[in-house]
Amino acid sequence: MKSLGSIRRDFAPWNDPNAKPYIQFDNVTKKFGDFTAVNNLSLTIFEREFFALLGASGCGKSTLLRMLAGFEEPTSGRILLDGQDLRGIPPYRRPVNMMFQSYALFPHMTVENNIAFGLKQEGMPKPDIEKRVAEMLKLVKLEQFAKRKPHQLSGGQRQRVALARSVAKRPKVLLLDEPLGALDKKLREETQFELMDLQQELGLTFVVVTHDQEEAMTMADRIAIMDKGEVMQVATPAEIYEAPASRFVAHFVGNVNMFEGKVAERSANTTRITGPSGAQIVVENGGAATANADIVFAIRPEKIRVSSKKPADAVNALEGEVYDIAYLGDMTVYHVRLDDGQIVRASALNAARVTEDPLTWNDRAWVSFRPDAGVVLAR
Repeated sequence: MKSLGSIRRDFAPWNDPNAKPYIQFDNVTKKFGDFTAVNNLSLTIFEREFFALLGASGCGKSTLLRMLAGFEEPTSGRILLDGQDLRGIPPYRRPVNMMFQSYALFPHMTVENNIAFGLKQEGMPKPDIEKRVAEMLKLVKLEQFAKRKPHQLSGGQRQRVALARSVAKRPKVLLLDEPLGALDKKLREETQFELMDLQQELGLTFVVVTHDQEEAMTMADRIAIMDKGEVMQVATPAEIYEAPASRFVAHFVGNVNMFEGKVAERSANTTRITGPSGAQIVVENGGAATANADIVFAIRPEKIRVSSKKPADAVNALEGEVYDIAYLGDMTVYHVRLDDGQIVRASALNAARVTEDPLTWNDRAWVSFRPDAGVVLAR
């Protein structure tokens, strides 16, 4: 199956029926007293994959990561790494390393000593330690900061030191728990690409936990969307965005408009939906919806066009009034209140350098979209 959207590299072992998963969560449940943090979860991750666990606080993603690291044991189920059951194996004997959000650097040690700490603990010969530390400093571009202490570094530099220390021991799997949470927005965006490049260069398996959807969408080969200890969907970023498996996923990732309705007619190529007010929508992505089924039609704001006149070629066009406008520089976001009361969000790229727009507050407007612009969701 060909992935939706662009991909960073020719890497999709999950589509190969003969590919063997590197990490397996097999019916894993984790309870803390009466609270179930992870509920009978099964998940596979492949070698050299950059995999993201994405969800709101309390969804179980960090608990899953801590079980893989060995800081927690499953209440039931198995976790396998390269075919080996990890139950009973302490964290320091697992071929994984974990990088925490706080970085946990030793404040009294220099950068090079922080990186060398784990290697010394393992008893690596001093010449080998010096060589490995030099390699790590070069990898994260901190050679000139080797003698500094953490308080003399910026947040981004401390993050790179923590990363270098984490990969210095050459773990098979690197676990990252909200690794960029302490950075400002611009630095976080730059570091996302640095992490991607580093993962490719090292050839390691990265598993990252984040609540930031943009972070997961940028870095990961695949994303597992989690809610209440369960996996709601596992797919590539483009597939999750363009073909969400449920209303929850569609709402959680990006902005989306939801049109409630009933399937009025179903043919081989199109599905006609009737809304509560009688409005008709024709779509091509009908999925498994059957005639008379109650469904929701989900469509992203950038796929909707806003205009002062009804487009002559529009298959789907709904009339309303401009309710709100937000100019964001690169795009303008319109909130249009349809005549049936529903608010539709549409975004238009500001490709031309103009300072005025013909549409303004309280103007009558039409929102229109192509039949293939959205997706029908039955759940």
